[in-house]
Amino acid sequence: MIYFIRHGETEENCSFRLQGRKEIPMNANGIAQAEQAGEWFRENGIAFTHVFSSPLGRAVQTAERAAPRLPVVLDDRLLEMDYGPYEGADLIHPAPEIQAFFADFVHHPAPPGMEQLEDVVKRTGAFLEEICTLNGTILISTHAIALKGCLEYLSPSADGSWWSVNIRNCDIYGAEVTDGRIGIPKLVHRCK
Repeated sequence: MIYFIRHGETEENCSFRLQGRKEIPMNANGIAQAEQAGEWFRENGIAFTHVFSSPLGRAVQTAERAAPRLPVVLDDRLLEMDYGPYEGADLIHPAPEIQAFFADFVHHPAPPGMEQLEDVVKRTGAFLEEICTLNGTILISTHAIALKGCLEYLSPSADGSWWSVNIRNCDIYGAEVTDGRIGIPKLVHRCK
């Protein structure tokens, strides 16, 4: 079984800004969310054998709280989308090109300077193909768009539908692994 978790809340999440690859720590609520996720895993008898994370601190801290006492393996392919010149952009009053992109991911490519969504799917997909034959239960701690890239890769018929799904901080998705093939993920726990 593979579980995917989005990192806990940060102040940038609260102020509706694109934080991308900027190093921003979780706030107190984010830490509590990650600890609650760890409690949910323990209450449901889920013990991990492998833990992977984006190298950004908020994802690493989430992994450490969700699966304490296990080493966290960092992988750059789990980094958030590279927002380039739009890093830190205001999402309450976004630039027109950002508004168009976020309003319809499928029909509007990312603005120049931003990583394209198909590249997010390729890199997260390459990571998933590499780990799909591991034995045991796996935790992957990442970011909203990177997580959506994983979900898109694992749902070939999704045709972009995952891009518009609201994945909240510390939401957890699970996917069965059978004979080295990862199934279509489902939301298994919504963070409070």
